[in-house]
Amino acid sequence: MAENSFVPGTIHLVDIQGTLRAKHASGGQNDVVLIPAPSDDPDDPLNWSAKRKLLSTASIAIYTFAIGTSSAAIYSILEPIENDTGLTLNDLNAGTGYMFLLFGWGCLFWQPLALQYGKRPVYLISTLATAAIMVWVPYTNTNGQWIASKLLQGFFGAPVESLCEISVTDIYFTHERGTYIAVYGFFLIGSDFLAPLFAGFINEGQGWRWVLYWCAILSGISSVFLFFFMEETNYHRKVLAGNEMKKNGSVGPVIHDSDIRDDAVQKHNMDTELHVSTITNEEGRPDNVPRKKSFYHKLKVFDKQELRYPNRLKDMVLRPLIFLSFPVIFYAGFSYGSNLVWFNVLNGTASLILSGKPYGFSSSIVGLAYISPLIGMTLGSLYTGGVGDWLVLKLARRNRGIMQSEYRLWLFSLSVPLVPAGLILWGVGAAHNVQWFGLIFAMGVIAFTNTVGLQLSVSYCIDSYRELSGEAMVTVILIRNTMSFAIGYGITPWVARMGLQNAFIVAAFAGLAQVLTVFFFIRYGQSMRQGSVGRYQHYREEMMAAGLSH
Repeated sequence: MAENSFVPGTIHLVDIQGTLRAKHASGGQNDVVLIPAPSDDPDDPLNWSAKRKLLSTASIAIYTFAIGTSSAAIYSILEPIENDTGLTLNDLNAGTGYMFLLFGWGCLFWQPLALQYGKRPVYLISTLATAAIMVWVPYTNTNGQWIASKLLQGFFGAPVESLCEISVTDIYFTHERGTYIAVYGFFLIGSDFLAPLFAGFINEGQGWRWVLYWCAILSGISSVFLFFFMEETNYHRKVLAGNEMKKNGSVGPVIHDSDIRDDAVQKHNMDTELHVSTITNEEGRPDNVPRKKSFYHKLKVFDKQELRYPNRLKDMVLRPLIFLSFPVIFYAGFSYGSNLVWFNVLNGTASLILSGKPYGFSSSIVGLAYISPLIGMTLGSLYTGGVGDWLVLKLARRNRGIMQSEYRLWLFSLSVPLVPAGLILWGVGAAHNVQWFGLIFAMGVIAFTNTVGLQLSVSYCIDSYRELSGEAMVTVILIRNTMSFAIGYGITPWVARMGLQNAFIVAAFAGLAQVLTVFFFIRYGQSMRQGSVGRYQHYREEMMAAGLSH
């Protein structure tokens, strides 16, 4: 196959003519091609039953909620912590910035370990360590101790940033992925907004230290749930020669990337990413299909068979840094980070604005204000999940069945007016003592755009470079969290020096400029992906040789 005949992220998702020799979805989507192609192994995560997939998704959600809650619970109680410990608001926000920095750079350690030796042990270590750290944090009373606790919390909580998305891609197909990435995003952002709500009431009833103790309890309970119900989703795939079942049940030759092309695709010189991992005998029946795992086998924290595969840890640490040179991956990280910046700005100023004059909210009422972001986040998840998957299929059918990874980016159109509007209403409104409901509404708008930014940026990266996604997501998170660190470190002095009005006018125009960049990638993203074919194929072959592609 010639290099220039293949574009990663351009796939034949809808079999309009019914001629593709590939596995198709069931139900009312019989024309949708299953990508990636599942094997005949019952323990292939793509072949799991609906109940088994649901349990895996629930485990991811519980893990995400536990780690996310522990990282965000202090946002509505910054004032009580400042008054009780002597730590300044700037110290507390700077510590949060360091935590986000390690949430990103810690992925360089945990992601390779998870891909090489298993995701299950990494999730368990993460929850147990977070529980221990949250017991220690209430006893910190110096800036050095506070920063140390946040650095450790970020390091051990890092898998929540880049590993959960890969767990989703392990068990769901391309046409389902938007919905379940949205589920992950719902719990990640939902925990960020729900935690401050509960924290305000816990602070008034038991004191701020118990906010952190309850986070420790939640993480401990989550680790028990994960031990019994979270299965390992690592699955070593190989592209093998053999036969594959056609849609109508007849047997045809294996279809590789260069084989699945109809006349329209050949005309436009576009290939697909369909891969087959099925071995059949001459009669078309699978040979040597492994038996389904026992419950005891599923409980193993570590499977010794993982040691049989070549050690690729060094390569997996270096590749995320190399992927910074891929324009699409860099943009996904920049887009994700730019949207998260406004979430950090909101959390870094919420307690300051709502607790101060003229509002004078107590910590519990500040917590209740986070109901608005919860509503915004829920609407954002429904928008990018269900609507996103529907839009991708609709545009693919319009394009003779061919999907481009940029299709989801059209959903950013709503963010163009909403990002600057939400920031101006929040910051400028607070500077002019706008009625409190205006601020609460602004919180919901910012949460909506933050959710859209998270889920679309992640989906764009994975749709574009699915087989490199395990490491590409680390690149995305490195960019995102380095930006979060910078804003967390500087938000308090920035607002103090410029004032709420000027600071948020600047923020609104910066946010608008960032969102508008999406149209550049909608127009030129495909050509950028085409320009990366050579390097993509090189790294894809390295990962497939190690059995680490996704």
